[in-house]
Amino acid sequence: MSFQPILLPLLAQVLLTFIVWVYMYVQRLSEISRKSIATQDLRDRVHAQTLLTESANSSNNLKNLFELPVIFYALCITLHVLQAVDSTFVTMAWAFVIFRALHSAIQCTINIVLLRFAAYLLSSLILFAMVVRFTMMVL
Repeated sequence: MSFQPILLPLLAQVLLTFIVWVYMYVQRLSEISRKSIATQDLRDRVHAQTLLTESANSSNNLKNLFELPVIFYALCITLHVLQAVDSTFVTMAWAFVIFRALHSAIQCTINIVLLRFAAYLLSSLILFAMVVRFTMMVL
């Protein structure tokens, strides 16, 4: 298998997802312990959301990491398989991951909505540009 640099930002995005997942569970388990929440009280999402308020931001961020990044994964894998990777795609992929990481860091910590939105918007625009560029190559 030949190495393609597009796989590094893809793996970084996967790593970000796992980091947020671990962070969320550390927060949740701590909150459950601190509030003495019975596990049965967490039997469904509605109950859990009302009880686990301190870990809501990281939980929401984890869900968000399974939205637009799915398109990023598909595009990176497609570029790799078609051997259509160039330095522009790699740079754009890293920029996407950096802004997604910034978005996650903001949402999981200070959660300043305008900053979070700016990081989200920039990452979304980069992904959109990647998709448009790929589409133009294909057509």
